Amino acid sequence: MALQCGIVGLPNVGKSTLFNCLSNARAQAANFPFCTIEPNVGVITVPDERLTKLVEIDNPKRVVPTTIEIVDIAGLVKGASKGEGLGNKFLANIRNTNAIIHVLRCFENDNITHVDGTVDPVRDKGIIDTELQLKDLETIENRIGKCQKQATAGDKVAKRQYDILCRYKEALEQGLSARTVELSAEERKVVWDLNLLTDKPVLYVCNVDESAALNGNAHTEAVRAAIANEHAEMLIVAASAEADIAELETYEERQMFLEDLGLKESGVSRLIKAAYRLLDLQTFFTTGADESRAWTFRRGMKAPETAGIIHSDFERGFIRAEVIKYNDYVELGSERACREVGKIGIEGKEYVVEDGDIMHFLFNV
Repeated sequence: MALQCGIVGLPNVGKSTLFNCLSNARAQAANFPFCTIEPNVGVITVPDERLTKLVEIDNPKRVVPTTIEIVDIAGLVKGASKGEGLGNKFLANIRNTNAIIHVLRCFENDNITHVDGTVDPVRDKGIIDTELQLKDLETIENRIGKCQKQATAGDKVAKRQYDILCRYKEALEQGLSARTVELSAEERKVVWDLNLLTDKPVLYVCNVDESAALNGNAHTEAVRAAIANEHAEMLIVAASAEADIAELETYEERQMFLEDLGLKESGVSRLIKAAYRLLDLQTFFTTGADESRAWTFRRGMKAPETAGIIHSDFERGFIRAEVIKYNDYVELGSERACREVGKIGIEGKEYVVEDGDIMHFLFNV
């Protein structure tokens, strides 16, 4: 599944440092605006302790974790919605992603220039939000112009679209993001093709200095208050410390560094997992002596669809799925043991796959 999270933010907030920690890609690290023109794309392994446990049980010849794509998009500035600072290109890059990781500078450092002179993450958030909202408002107004005539002429679908577009327009004109507009599943189907920038799921990442990695600081508390009414998550990460951790060679050294900071898990690991959730993704497994593998699927998919992720023939000729719950597999220690005590479920085409399911598909083409 080629689903992408785009990292956005003002210049010099730590986006590329964070991206480098995530993917080992090396974006240009110059200390000036627009240092990243073309978006860098990193294919990121999703850490999953469950896969590690399955490998311990089955000792397979091959291990394949699941991945997501992270895109480092150049820093936005005021006026981007009108094309300032290559704004149109940057906004197009955001539109092509499925979710947004919005990095906010929550650290003080006189050696790193801020484009507005002072550190104020809530103000910075507002700048990015405004540019994305203005672009969305432009999209909505263009669509309303086309839709209104059809709605007036009695087209029922156009009338539904027009009503939803007006709700979006009202929110955007009030400085609210499109994601704050509550829509039913049916209503979303009517306007699915809008692809609004501020309707994408968002994760706010507060980039702090090392001393605030555990509990945050006044800046992070201000951000938390500012996003209280949004459908969004927030994560505190010390990108500079993560860069230092990435340079360490052994797992033991990295864990000692984290313990010194009072952390149990790296910010990078927490960020990848959060991005995975942000995309509404879950994992099912196949495992055995040859291979233990994690597979990505969208929450709510049924058994034939998830079979198709492995191979289109599996979906086309789907007969049934054998399903073992992860906890049962770990507790009993093998597929054979699960089979002997009746812990393998036989599921048909309507089975909704659950996160952590261990699957075996039967098919005929």
